[in-house]
Amino acid sequence: MRLRPETAEDEGFLCRLYASTRAGEMAAVPWPEGAKQAFLADQFRLQRAHYRTHYEGAEFLIIEIGAEPAGRLYLHRTPGEVRVMDIALTPEWRGRGIGGSLLRSILEEAGRAGAAVTCHVEFNNPARRLYERLGFRLVEERGIYLFLAWRPDVTGGGGAEARRP
Repeated sequence: MRLRPETAEDEGFLCRLYASTRAGEMAAVPWPEGAKQAFLADQFRLQRAHYRTHYEGAEFLIIEIGAEPAGRLYLHRTPGEVRVMDIALTPEWRGRGIGGSLLRSILEEAGRAGAAVTCHVEFNNPARRLYERLGFRLVEERGIYLFLAWRPDVTGGGGAEARRP
């Protein structure tokens, strides 16, 4: 597994990846398949524009397994915080520990820097359990999202253990 910067050639993959993250939600919508695909493409473009507008200087990374794209990891770093803007894997790579491995690496790096790690997650997103196992705690509810934070142990008593924000 490796991370590399996103390029313009990745846009088709990223649009399909985005659609895969919403497949369960869209299955319940009684629209023709073409309408669903058009809606998801529009939502992808809007999300992409939002990230680039509101997270200047963010890292937009492609997760590769072998030579094939398997997901995306979007990070925004400030002096006291690493924001996990988005992490998503293709269906065939979900549930294999890749997301957890990436998140643990981010937590280790943030712990060394004394920085918090934050993210938004939907109430019903299965990844929420992973975040909670890793020590993320609820900061506040924000509409359909939960804003979670992980903070390093700043007491000097050992590694980067989670504590309540």
